[in-house]
Amino acid sequence: MGLEKFDPTLAGHDLVQDLKWNPALRAEFKADEKAVLDRYALRPDERRAIEARDFKTLYALGFHPYLGGQLSRFIYGNDAGGGALVANKKLIASLTGER
Repeated sequence: MGLEKFDPTLAGHDLVQDLKWNPALRAEFKADEKAVLDRYALRPDERRAIEARDFKTLYALGFHPYLGGQLSRFIYGNDAGGGALVANKKLIASLTGER
């Protein structure tokens, strides 16, 4: 999973960068993900993949692998303890086709 399919035009990249630098947006994303996603010009398949937590599809669309890991932590938790571990396991499960 390298950068051979990377598509810098995906709006999800902007979403992740904004979540990274804006604590208020992170809190809103956690409380009302749909409202936050509505603000971004996500392609329909990109949005469906985010909503379905389907990172394999996101990467196939050209999502940057580093940002996929960050998005996983924003979705599943990023605490120093179990949250980050859960996020990593969910990301791997999505990539390997496990549910």
